[in-house]
Amino acid sequence: MGLVEAWGGNLLGWIVANLIESVYNLFYALTNPGLWLDWVTWNNTTEDKQSLMRLVYYGASVELFFVLLMLLIVYTAVAIWHRPLMWATVRGLEKFANTVGRTFAWAGLAMVLIQILIIFTQRIFAVAQITLGFGIAVSFDVSWWSESLKFYNAMVVALCATYTFVQGGHVRVDLVYSAVSFRTKKIIDMFGSLFFMIPAGVVIWMYSWFFFWRHMIVPNASASDALDRLVAKSVALRWNIETTGFSPNGFNAYFLFKVLILAYTGMILIHAVSFFYRSFLEWREGEASEGKYLDRDVLGDPTAERVAEIH
Repeated sequence: MGLVEAWGGNLLGWIVANLIESVYNLFYALTNPGLWLDWVTWNNTTEDKQSLMRLVYYGASVELFFVLLMLLIVYTAVAIWHRPLMWATVRGLEKFANTVGRTFAWAGLAMVLIQILIIFTQRIFAVAQITLGFGIAVSFDVSWWSESLKFYNAMVVALCATYTFVQGGHVRVDLVYSAVSFRTKKIIDMFGSLFFMIPAGVVIWMYSWFFFWRHMIVPNASASDALDRLVAKSVALRWNIETTGFSPNGFNAYFLFKVLILAYTGMILIHAVSFFYRSFLEWREGEASEGKYLDRDVLGDPTAERVAEIH
């Protein structure tokens, strides 16, 4: 941290110092993976506990932010110089968003089927448990299945957000946007990616990262804790995964909701980069490139497609 302390008298110097030091931090992390990955082969040793606390600290740290920022700057510079790489990145990231969204959109159907099953078992058969499975059966109380509907709904919301964005299904206010030229629209899109999507995603990640770990381990890790303090806390570290439902026999895997928050935030950050790249490329290449390589769903109904386009 010597360079950061030396140059940290002003904001610009602090940013430049952190970017320079991020090269060393990345090299050190890659050459010493055991310091933060030793916990993967959990044996409840001191080294395991310390490595987990390092992961907790660095997962939402200034050091990680500047490492990722440095990599993004370098990659973007190369992609601007070699535009096919940028287009390939856009296609890959949009395909990832579409694949995840199209897959987990089926959770909506699962919600409907489970709700129908709950109604039938409660109102017609009057049983307290539902057992599903072939060979290995899964049996839970009706209240467990009822509360699990919230998880399926959360999957649709969290994992289909970027898919909806790619498909153009998000809500937007076009008071200014619709009245400006094509290139001005792309400048607005790039500005929105850099100064709204990415900062919002970073803030949500910082809060949700420690929120997640507070429901996974004790003693609790705080965003205000320095690395040395967290490593010192690791002496008393143990797993304490949240499994308490709202009702006595209710859904007992509420930690998965915290996982979904992280997944949602990570996908938003990734797609912010993809959207910036697409906006830059369309701004650079003109209107002929609008929607290039864009994989949007086809409804097969001209009227429905027109309605979707209007909305």
